[in-house]
Amino acid sequence: MINHLITQKNWQNQLSEAITSVDELLSILQLESLRADVYIPKHFALRVPRAFVAKMVVGDRDDPLLKQVLPDQQEQINVTGYVADPLSETTQNPIKGMLHKYQSRVLLTITGACAIHCRYCFRQHFDYSANMPTADAKQNIINYIGEHPEINEVILSGGDPLNVTNRRLFAWLDALESVAQLTTIRLHTRLPLVIPARLDTDLLDRLSQSRCRIVMVIHCNHANEIDELTAEYLQRVRAAGVTLLNQAVLLKSVNDTVDAQVQLSQRLFASGVLPYYLHVLDKVAGAAHFDSDERSSIELYWSLLSVLPGYLVPKLVRELPNRPFKVPIDIYSKT
Repeated sequence: MINHLITQKNWQNQLSEAITSVDELLSILQLESLRADVYIPKHFALRVPRAFVAKMVVGDRDDPLLKQVLPDQQEQINVTGYVADPLSETTQNPIKGMLHKYQSRVLLTITGACAIHCRYCFRQHFDYSANMPTADAKQNIINYIGEHPEINEVILSGGDPLNVTNRRLFAWLDALESVAQLTTIRLHTRLPLVIPARLDTDLLDRLSQSRCRIVMVIHCNHANEIDELTAEYLQRVRAAGVTLLNQAVLLKSVNDTVDAQVQLSQRLFASGVLPYYLHVLDKVAGAAHFDSDERSSIELYWSLLSVLPGYLVPKLVRELPNRPFKVPIDIYSKT
Protein backbone atom coordinates (compact mmCIF):
# COMPACT_ATOMS: atom_id res chain seq x y z
CA MET A 1 0.00 0.00 0.00
CA ILE A 2 1.21 3.49 -0.81
CA ASN A 3 2.84 5.29 2.09
CA HIS A 4 0.52 8.20 2.90
CA LEU A 5 3.50 10.40 3.78
CA ILE A 6 4.38 10.14 0.08
CA THR A 7 0.90 10.77 -1.30
CA GLN A 8 0.31 13.78 0.94
CA LYS A 9 3.04 15.64 -0.96
CA ASN A 10 2.08 17.58 -4.07
CA TRP A 11 2.87 16.00 -7.40
CA GLN A 12 5.82 18.26 -8.14
CA ASN A 13 7.53 17.35 -4.88
CA GLN A 14 6.91 13.69 -5.64
CA LEU A 15 8.38 14.21 -9.08
CA SER A 16 11.53 15.84 -7.72
CA GLU A 17 12.01 13.07 -5.14
CA ALA A 18 11.84 10.19 -7.62
CA ILE A 19 14.38 7.43 -7.05
CA THR A 20 17.36 7.54 -9.41
CA SER A 21 19.73 5.23 -7.53
CA VAL A 22 19.66 1.50 -8.24
CA ASP A 23 21.15 0.82 -4.82
CA GLU A 24 18.46 2.85 -3.06
CA LEU A 25 15.69 1.10 -4.96
CA LEU A 26 17.06 -2.36 -4.16
CA SER A 27 17.53 -1.40 -0.51
CA ILE A 28 13.92 -0.22 -0.18
CA LEU A 29 12.69 -3.48 -1.68
CA GLN A 30 15.19 -5.60 0.29
CA LEU A 31 16.56 -7.01 -2.93
CA GLU A 32 20.25 -6.18 -2.58
CA SER A 33 21.03 -9.66 -3.93
CA LEU A 34 19.89 -8.48 -7.37
CA ARG A 35 22.72 -5.96 -7.63
CA ALA A 36 24.87 -8.29 -9.73
CA ASP A 37 22.08 -8.63 -12.31
CA VAL A 38 21.61 -4.92 -12.95
CA TYR A 39 23.82 -2.17 -14.28
CA ILE A 40 24.04 1.60 -14.19
CA PRO A 41 23.16 2.81 -17.69
CA LYS A 42 24.96 5.86 -19.00
CA HIS A 43 21.90 6.68 -21.10
CA PHE A 44 18.28 6.51 -19.94
CA ALA A 45 19.08 6.09 -16.26
CA LEU A 46 16.82 4.65 -13.59
CA ARG A 47 13.95 6.95 -12.64
CA VAL A 48 10.90 5.85 -10.67
CA PRO A 49 8.59 7.80 -8.31
CA ARG A 50 8.35 6.56 -4.74
CA ALA A 51 4.57 6.22 -4.98
CA PHE A 52 5.05 3.65 -7.76
CA VAL A 53 7.75 1.81 -5.81
CA ALA A 54 5.35 1.61 -2.85
CA LYS A 55 3.05 -0.54 -5.02
CA MET A 56 5.80 -3.14 -5.44
CA VAL A 57 6.07 -6.20 -3.20
CA VAL A 58 9.07 -6.02 -0.89
CA GLY A 59 11.38 -8.98 -1.41
CA ASP A 60 9.83 -10.08 -4.72
CA ARG A 61 12.49 -10.14 -7.43
CA ASP A 62 9.80 -10.99 -10.00
CA ASP A 63 7.49 -8.11 -9.13
CA PRO A 64 5.87 -7.03 -12.44
CA LEU A 65 6.21 -3.33 -11.64
CA LEU A 66 9.87 -3.66 -10.67
CA LYS A 67 10.69 -5.47 -13.90
CA GLN A 68 9.40 -2.50 -15.90
CA VAL A 69 11.86 -0.03 -14.37
CA LEU A 70 14.96 -1.88 -13.13
CA PRO A 71 17.88 -1.68 -15.59
CA ASP A 72 18.87 -5.18 -16.64
CA GLN A 73 22.18 -6.43 -18.01
CA GLN A 74 20.24 -7.80 -21.00
CA GLU A 75 19.73 -4.24 -22.24
CA GLN A 76 23.38 -4.20 -23.27
CA ILE A 77 23.00 -7.11 -25.68
CA ASN A 78 22.78 -6.05 -29.33
CA VAL A 79 19.96 -7.98 -30.98
CA THR A 80 19.44 -7.90 -34.74
CA GLY A 81 16.29 -6.00 -35.70
CA TYR A 82 16.10 -3.92 -32.51
CA VAL A 83 17.06 -0.35 -33.34
CA ALA A 84 17.17 3.13 -31.81
CA ASP A 85 14.27 4.50 -33.86
CA PRO A 86 11.94 1.53 -34.48
CA LEU A 87 9.10 3.69 -35.81
CA SER A 88 11.23 6.01 -38.00
CA GLU A 89 9.79 9.00 -36.19
CA THR A 90 12.73 11.24 -37.06
CA THR A 91 11.55 11.22 -40.68
CA GLN A 92 8.00 12.29 -39.85
CA ASN A 93 8.38 15.61 -38.09
CA PRO A 94 7.82 18.41 -40.61
CA ILE A 95 8.01 20.98 -37.78
CA LYS A 96 10.13 20.87 -34.66
CA GLY A 97 8.12 19.22 -31.90
CA MET A 98 5.41 17.78 -34.17
CA LEU A 99 4.95 14.38 -35.81
CA HIS A 100 2.45 14.01 -38.65
CA LYS A 101 2.06 10.30 -39.31
CA TYR A 102 -1.71 9.86 -39.27
CA GLN A 103 -3.93 11.74 -41.71
CA SER A 104 -6.45 13.33 -39.34
CA ARG A 105 -4.20 13.98 -36.35
CA VAL A 106 -0.80 15.21 -35.33
CA LEU A 107 1.31 14.41 -32.29
CA LEU A 108 3.18 17.05 -30.30
CA THR A 109 6.23 16.20 -28.20
CA ILE A 110 5.80 19.06 -25.75
CA THR A 111 8.43 17.70 -23.36
CA GLY A 112 11.15 15.10 -23.32
CA ALA A 113 10.73 14.45 -19.60
CA CYS A 114 8.92 11.53 -17.99
CA ALA A 115 8.24 10.82 -14.33
CA ILE A 116 9.34 7.23 -14.88
CA HIS A 117 11.81 5.54 -17.20
CA CYS A 118 10.24 2.34 -18.49
CA ARG A 119 12.94 0.03 -19.81
CA TYR A 120 10.92 -0.91 -22.93
CA CYS A 121 10.21 2.71 -23.96
CA PHE A 122 10.30 3.08 -27.75
CA ARG A 123 11.49 6.70 -27.42
CA GLN A 124 14.37 6.05 -25.04
CA HIS A 125 16.84 7.00 -27.78
CA PHE A 126 14.78 9.87 -29.24
CA ASP A 127 16.64 13.17 -29.64
CA TYR A 128 14.31 15.42 -27.66
CA SER A 129 16.83 18.24 -27.58
CA ALA A 130 16.39 18.61 -31.33
CA ASN A 131 12.60 18.29 -31.21
CA MET A 132 11.33 20.52 -28.41
CA PRO A 133 8.97 23.15 -29.80
CA THR A 134 10.09 26.71 -29.10
CA ALA A 135 7.69 29.66 -28.85
CA ASP A 136 8.14 30.23 -32.57
CA ALA A 137 7.60 26.55 -33.27
CA LYS A 138 4.31 26.63 -31.38
CA GLN A 139 2.96 29.24 -33.75
CA ASN A 140 4.33 27.29 -36.70
CA ILE A 141 2.45 24.22 -35.43
CA ILE A 142 -0.78 26.19 -35.12
CA ASN A 143 -0.29 27.53 -38.64
CA TYR A 144 0.47 24.06 -39.99
CA ILE A 145 -2.73 22.66 -38.52
CA GLY A 146 -4.71 25.51 -40.05
CA GLU A 147 -3.19 24.75 -43.44
CA HIS A 148 -4.27 21.10 -43.20
CA PRO A 149 -8.06 21.05 -42.73
CA GLU A 150 -8.05 17.24 -42.54
CA ILE A 151 -6.47 17.49 -39.08
CA ASN A 152 -9.15 17.47 -36.39
CA GLU A 153 -7.28 15.97 -33.44
CA VAL A 154 -4.04 16.76 -31.62
CA ILE A 155 -2.23 14.25 -29.42
CA LEU A 156 -0.10 15.70 -26.61
CA SER A 157 2.79 13.39 -25.93
CA GLY A 158 6.45 13.51 -25.09
CA GLY A 159 7.98 12.43 -22.82
CA ASP A 160 4.81 12.80 -20.81
CA PRO A 161 2.60 15.85 -21.33
CA LEU A 162 1.48 15.79 -17.69
CA ASN A 163 5.11 16.15 -16.67
CA VAL A 164 4.89 19.87 -17.47
CA THR A 165 3.33 22.45 -15.17
CA ASN A 166 -0.35 23.32 -15.37
CA ARG A 167 0.58 26.80 -16.60
CA ARG A 168 2.54 25.43 -19.53
CA LEU A 169 -0.01 22.72 -20.32
CA PHE A 170 -2.90 25.18 -20.19
CA ALA A 171 -1.06 27.48 -22.59
CA TRP A 172 -0.95 24.63 -25.10
CA LEU A 173 -4.63 23.90 -24.55
CA ASP A 174 -5.50 27.58 -25.08
CA ALA A 175 -3.52 27.69 -28.33
CA LEU A 176 -5.06 24.49 -29.69
CA GLU A 177 -8.60 25.40 -28.70
CA SER A 178 -8.24 28.59 -30.75
CA VAL A 179 -8.06 26.46 -33.92
CA ALA A 180 -11.69 26.04 -34.95
CA GLN A 181 -11.22 22.83 -36.95
CA LEU A 182 -9.91 20.87 -33.93
CA THR A 183 -12.55 18.79 -32.19
CA THR A 184 -10.45 16.53 -29.96
CA ILE A 185 -7.35 16.87 -27.79
CA ARG A 186 -5.78 13.67 -26.55
CA LEU A 187 -3.20 13.27 -23.78
CA HIS A 188 -1.03 10.16 -23.59
CA THR A 189 0.32 9.80 -20.08
CA ARG A 190 1.76 7.48 -17.46
CA LEU A 191 1.58 10.05 -14.63
CA PRO A 192 -1.83 8.93 -13.30
CA LEU A 193 -0.30 5.52 -12.50
CA VAL A 194 3.04 6.62 -11.09
CA ILE A 195 2.02 9.87 -9.34
CA PRO A 196 -1.78 9.90 -9.05
CA ALA A 197 -1.70 13.29 -7.33
CA ARG A 198 -0.81 14.82 -10.73
CA LEU A 199 -4.55 14.71 -11.43
CA ASP A 200 -5.10 17.77 -9.27
CA THR A 201 -8.22 19.93 -9.06
CA ASP A 202 -6.82 22.72 -11.26
CA LEU A 203 -6.02 20.26 -14.04
CA LEU A 204 -9.39 18.52 -13.91
CA ASP A 205 -11.27 21.82 -13.82
CA ARG A 206 -9.39 23.04 -16.89
CA LEU A 207 -9.99 19.84 -18.82
CA SER A 208 -13.70 19.90 -17.97
CA GLN A 209 -13.97 23.44 -19.39
CA SER A 210 -12.37 22.69 -22.75
CA ARG A 211 -14.48 23.34 -25.85
CA CYS A 212 -12.78 20.27 -27.36
CA ARG A 213 -13.45 16.68 -26.45
CA ILE A 214 -10.69 15.57 -24.10
CA VAL A 215 -9.39 12.02 -24.26
CA MET A 216 -6.82 10.76 -21.77
CA VAL A 217 -5.00 7.58 -22.71
CA ILE A 218 -3.18 6.17 -19.72
CA HIS A 219 -0.34 3.69 -20.10
CA CYS A 220 -1.03 0.90 -17.60
CA ASN A 221 0.51 -2.53 -18.08
CA HIS A 222 -0.46 -4.42 -14.94
CA ALA A 223 -3.39 -4.45 -12.52
CA ASN A 224 -1.04 -3.84 -9.58
CA GLU A 225 -0.44 -0.33 -10.91
CA ILE A 226 -4.02 0.59 -9.95
CA ASP A 227 -4.55 0.59 -6.21
CA GLU A 228 -7.47 2.13 -4.36
CA LEU A 229 -6.03 5.66 -4.41
CA THR A 230 -5.15 5.51 -8.11
CA ALA A 231 -8.64 4.25 -8.93
CA GLU A 232 -10.15 7.13 -6.98
CA TYR A 233 -8.15 9.69 -8.99
CA LEU A 234 -9.07 8.04 -12.28
CA GLN A 235 -12.75 8.15 -11.37
CA ARG A 236 -12.38 11.89 -10.74
CA VAL A 237 -11.03 12.29 -14.26
CA ARG A 238 -14.01 10.48 -15.68
CA ALA A 239 -16.37 12.62 -13.56
CA ALA A 240 -14.77 15.68 -15.17
CA GLY A 241 -16.11 14.53 -18.55
CA VAL A 242 -12.83 13.13 -19.86
CA THR A 243 -12.87 9.94 -21.91
CA LEU A 244 -10.45 7.48 -20.30
CA LEU A 245 -8.74 4.77 -22.35
CA ASN A 246 -5.78 2.51 -21.70
CA GLN A 247 -3.05 1.23 -23.91
CA ALA A 248 -0.72 -1.45 -22.63
CA VAL A 249 2.43 -3.05 -23.97
CA LEU A 250 2.64 -6.83 -23.98
CA LEU A 251 5.75 -7.58 -21.93
CA LYS A 252 7.32 -10.99 -21.46
CA SER A 253 7.30 -12.13 -17.81
CA VAL A 254 5.34 -9.01 -16.81
CA ASN A 255 1.83 -9.28 -18.25
CA ASP A 256 1.94 -12.00 -20.92
CA THR A 257 -0.49 -14.38 -19.19
CA VAL A 258 -4.26 -14.68 -19.46
CA ASP A 259 -4.69 -14.01 -15.73
CA ALA A 260 -2.58 -10.84 -15.86
CA GLN A 261 -4.49 -9.45 -18.83
CA VAL A 262 -7.91 -10.35 -17.42
CA GLN A 263 -7.09 -8.72 -14.09
CA LEU A 264 -5.79 -5.63 -15.89
CA SER A 265 -8.94 -5.19 -17.98
CA GLN A 266 -11.21 -5.73 -15.00
CA ARG A 267 -9.25 -3.35 -12.76
CA LEU A 268 -9.26 -0.69 -15.49
CA PHE A 269 -13.01 -0.96 -16.02
CA ALA A 270 -13.67 -0.76 -12.27
CA SER A 271 -11.71 2.52 -12.33
CA GLY A 272 -13.65 4.02 -15.25
CA VAL A 273 -11.11 3.18 -17.94
CA LEU A 274 -11.74 1.16 -21.13
CA PRO A 275 -8.99 -1.07 -22.56
CA TYR A 276 -7.98 0.38 -25.94
CA TYR A 277 -4.78 -1.13 -27.35
CA LEU A 278 -2.54 -4.02 -26.41
CA HIS A 279 0.70 -3.28 -28.24
CA VAL A 280 3.13 -5.90 -29.38
CA LEU A 281 6.51 -4.56 -28.31
CA ASP A 282 8.16 -1.96 -30.54
CA LYS A 283 11.57 -3.31 -31.47
CA VAL A 284 13.66 -0.69 -29.73
CA ALA A 285 17.31 -1.34 -28.96
CA GLY A 286 17.78 -2.64 -25.43
CA ALA A 287 14.29 -4.08 -24.97
CA ALA A 288 14.48 -7.41 -26.80
CA HIS A 289 14.19 -9.39 -23.54
CA PHE A 290 10.65 -8.02 -23.09
CA ASP A 291 9.45 -9.28 -26.47
CA SER A 292 7.02 -12.17 -26.89
CA ASP A 293 6.77 -14.12 -30.12
CA GLU A 294 3.73 -13.40 -32.27
CA ARG A 295 2.26 -16.91 -31.98
CA SER A 296 2.14 -16.59 -28.18
CA SER A 297 0.53 -13.16 -28.48
CA ILE A 298 -2.19 -14.53 -30.75
CA GLU A 299 -2.87 -17.50 -28.49
CA LEU A 300 -3.16 -15.12 -25.54
CA TYR A 301 -5.58 -12.96 -27.47
CA TRP A 302 -7.87 -15.87 -28.34
CA SER A 303 -7.97 -16.78 -24.67
CA LEU A 304 -8.96 -13.23 -23.75
CA LEU A 305 -11.77 -13.32 -26.30
CA SER A 306 -13.13 -16.44 -24.66
CA VAL A 307 -13.16 -15.14 -21.08
CA LEU A 308 -13.79 -11.39 -21.33
CA PRO A 309 -16.71 -9.42 -22.76
CA GLY A 310 -15.77 -7.79 -26.05
CA TYR A 311 -15.66 -4.28 -24.64
CA LEU A 312 -12.90 -5.33 -22.22
CA VAL A 313 -10.66 -6.89 -24.88
CA PRO A 314 -8.15 -4.34 -26.20
CA LYS A 315 -7.16 -4.39 -29.86
CA LEU A 316 -3.98 -6.37 -30.44
CA VAL A 317 -1.80 -4.18 -32.63
CA ARG A 318 1.69 -3.45 -33.78
CA GLU A 319 2.99 -0.05 -34.82
CA LEU A 320 5.19 -0.12 -37.89
CA PRO A 321 7.23 2.66 -39.48
CA ASN A 322 5.68 4.59 -42.36
CA ARG A 323 2.21 3.14 -41.82
CA PRO A 324 -0.59 5.72 -41.37
CA PHE A 325 -2.39 3.53 -38.81
CA LYS A 326 -1.83 0.97 -36.07
CA VAL A 327 -1.50 -2.42 -37.76
CA PRO A 328 -3.88 -5.08 -36.34
CA ILE A 329 -2.23 -8.41 -35.64
CA ASP A 330 -3.76 -11.10 -37.86
CA ILE A 331 -5.14 -13.40 -35.19
CA TYR A 332 -6.07 -16.03 -37.81
CA SER A 333 -2.58 -16.34 -39.24
CA LYS A 334 -0.99 -18.77 -36.77
CA THR A 335 -3.89 -20.68 -35.25
